[in-house]
Amino acid sequence: PQLTESVLDPACGTGGFLSCTIDHKRSNYVQSAQDEEVLVQSIQGVEKKALPHMLCTTNMILHGIDTPTQIRHDNTLSRPYKDYGSKDRVDVIVTNPPFGGTEEDGIENNFPASIRTKETANLFMALIVKLLKENGRAAVVLHDSFLFGDGIVETRLKNALLTQCKLHTIVRLPKGVFNPYTPIKTNVLFFTKKP
Repeated sequence: PQLTESVLDPACGTGGFLSCTIDHKRSNYVQSAQDEEVLVQSIQGVEKKALPHMLCTTNMILHGIDTPTQIRHDNTLSRPYKDYGSKDRVDVIVTNPPFGGTEEDGIENNFPASIRTKETANLFMALIVKLLKENGRAAVVLHDSFLFGDGIVETRLKNALLTQCKLHTIVRLPKGVFNPYTPIKTNVLFFTKKP
């Protein structure tokens, strides 16, 4: 990410991707107090669970963001999909949304009927495509079945991804990369939102 580009992790956990973004921007672009302020304002994160949110906030403080107000304790998926507009769009999204689980009852109703599902990662993927600005970029860790499964919702989401974005890189990670947390096979998808 460039210095002035907005960066979002909609499921930021303890803030690992955001910390790396801060380090990257600082080492490559920050040369003044004004640049540092631009960096601070460009970082956004949302975390649903209390403990990871607290750890992310602490992580931001340890990375020089004294008042990390852009790290919200919330569920990104609880806001209706249609309510996200142009002011919510960002230049870069880096995330590892939770996968292999389901959202609480009712969250799926925030999404259009054609992509309604309880699978958390699929809902995040739909939202990520929507939240990218034109020519915005994303790097997303996802479960293998998103690309290589044959579910109806996954097929629709893949279609949306491939028509609205340019999926230019897929890194297939070996099974067990995230053990002991999950044995699920994963991929890292890199894509750009088409104009």
